Amino acid sequence: MGAEAAIPSNRPRKIIIPHDELAYGHRNRIERCFNQMKHFRRFATRYDRRTIHFKGFVYLVAIMIWLQ
Repeated sequence: MGAEAAIPSNRPRKIIIPHDELAYGHRNRIERCFNQMKHFRRFATRYDRRTIHFKGFVYLVAIMIWLQ
């Protein structure tokens, strides 16, 4: 399919699959950001019915995390 590995292989693996270090770093950063956002109950349960309200709250949470 043309997909490339972004997560490094385990050490005991016989055949080591090469991975992209830069992509792994970006992926890790994005996952940590989503993990911090999930601490807000409104984000995790998605109470907002309208997309524009949810999107606005996502921006608000991102700003709050960035200011910490």
